[in-house]
Amino acid sequence: MHDIPLVLGTVQLGVSYGVANKTGCPDQSSAISIVREAWENGIREFDTAQGYGKSERVLGQALEVLGFAHEARIVTKFDPNLDHLDDRIMASALDKSLGNLGQSSLYAMMLHREDLLSIWDCGLSDVLGGFVARGKIEKVGFSVYSPDKALEALNTDGVDIVQLPTNVLDRRFETAGVFQLAMEKQKIVYIRSVFLQGLILMEEEEIPERMAFAKPFIRRFESLSKELGFTRRELALGYIKHGFPGTKLVFGAELSGQVRANCSSWEKEIPASLVPLIRENFTDVDHRVLNPSLWSK
Repeated sequence: MHDIPLVLGTVQLGVSYGVANKTGCPDQSSAISIVREAWENGIREFDTAQGYGKSERVLGQALEVLGFAHEARIVTKFDPNLDHLDDRIMASALDKSLGNLGQSSLYAMMLHREDLLSIWDCGLSDVLGGFVARGKIEKVGFSVYSPDKALEALNTDGVDIVQLPTNVLDRRFETAGVFQLAMEKQKIVYIRSVFLQGLILMEEEEIPERMAFAKPFIRRFESLSKELGFTRRELALGYIKHGFPGTKLVFGAELSGQVRANCSSWEKEIPASLVPLIRENFTDVDHRVLNPSLWSK
């Protein structure tokens, strides 16, 4: 199969994650099935992090068992609690990731917190630039939460990739001009949170009462998808495919069936004309819906 712009996110392989997660963290054999399913559907890139529990190790073992370790492209992220200006500590953390993942080098290494941009010129760029120069990593990126930091990262020399949340309900990065700037700067955008930790696909009655503020938006999306004759999954993925061409899309799974469902929904032909229609319907989304850190409050 052709290489597709889908990336398998593996936070679920290391920790129990997501408001819609009913199965917890998969065991090693389930993880192998998930990675195999992704590979068979043309996915060649995997996203993980040092902070995702045992995710790196589980992913590395799965790739090894399946014989894909040398063909896979892997993006991981430094533990945000490291001293990012200590070259020795950072080099040791990178070597540990390489060992866990069974790799001699990585496609990209990302910074797990946007506030680390503040030390970029204090030596962080030199530390990461050294890893690139030594052939340990090919690209450097930042995982961001706010449009301001996305713009700052894209305007920073030496940053190649920005990973950010965007979905049918969350237009903040688009309206701030982030995608436009990335195109002008020829930098890569990875979109995460396409299902907003699974919230976008949940049935209304499954949504916890503490998150009642999200229900009207999920109801609206469900009725729009019925009206248009597509599933919510197909619309959520089609929106990214047509609305943000040239980006990569990171999605996670705790079951191999979810990988299959996402890949077949991605292939589904959805008219590009639906993108403005979806945008029109969600111009007023409550900010609490878009920020999972506010859900437990």
